Amino acid sequence: MELFGSYTSPFVRHCRIALLETKTKFSFTETDFETSAKLSPAKKVPFLHHNDLRLHDSTSILKYVREKADERFFADVKDFDQYCLVNTAMDSAINVFLLEREGVTADSVKYVKRQKQRIDDILQLMEDKEHAVAYEGPHPFSDGELRLGCFLSWGLFRERFNLDKYPRLQAFVDKLNDYPYFADTDPNRT
Repeated sequence: MELFGSYTSPFVRHCRIALLETKTKFSFTETDFETSAKLSPAKKVPFLHHNDLRLHDSTSILKYVREKADERFFADVKDFDQYCLVNTAMDSAINVFLLEREGVTADSVKYVKRQKQRIDDILQLMEDKEHAVAYEGPHPFSDGELRLGCFLSWGLFRERFNLDKYPRLQAFVDKLNDYPYFADTDPNRT
């Protein structure tokens, strides 16, 4: 099994954590923007090759890894909804990040302003939301929680936001940072 991606991508990080949690043997091939555009029709990371199987999105990779290890991908719809909301925020944050690198800002484009508002609204919802998901899995965190942690950690790493207004989210990231697989995949360590 070969996972392609970037050490800084929150989507890739989540896949790496799942592979480590399930003790799945895999190799990791660091892939940049240009290479992913050539090797994946989705033109993004992560993507996975396993024998003849090609997967092109972190969600399908996570589902495959969890099911191969006889684990549930999601315990309930609340956890899945959190995962989906966080995906929306991550997509928006990464798009804003890349657009700002090109000189496109919220001051000049309404679309970027809307994306930034989407991120803020989802962060506020996650701050207000009870994190008492009834998760009973083989690992200490659900995939919805891991996705949230990967996003928050990426946002802090890339200085896209801070968590001063979100003490519960900051406490959650602090708790995740004590989880060895989360700590071992921290982009600051690579």
